[in-house]
Amino acid sequence: MKDLNAMAQAFKALSHPNRLQMYLELLELREKIIASGDCQKKECSFGLSEFMHKLNIGAPTVSHHIKELVNAKLIWVERHGKFMTCHLNEDMRVRLEQFFSSSRQA
Repeated sequence: MKDLNAMAQAFKALSHPNRLQMYLELLELREKIIASGDCQKKECSFGLSEFMHKLNIGAPTVSHHIKELVNAKLIWVERHGKFMTCHLNEDMRVRLEQFFSSSRQA
């Protein structure tokens, strides 16, 4: 049941277009870095300003969406003074991948 609640919370967070786009940006970045064979921690992240630019929305809105993604355990945040970078939560990414893989086999 715990896993179902966690998955439901993740789906709820991803049901907003901006949050879905943010998550997809992180997934795309991850795939590009894996393809290049050069995944360093700082490269596998997005900053608040990068999301603001990509989505054309303000800092308070991006911060709200980041908070929702963190609460759903889809991403984690690293703070550097007033700057923050967002990283994929690999455990949740794997759980989502397994969920969709098993759904296709059913």
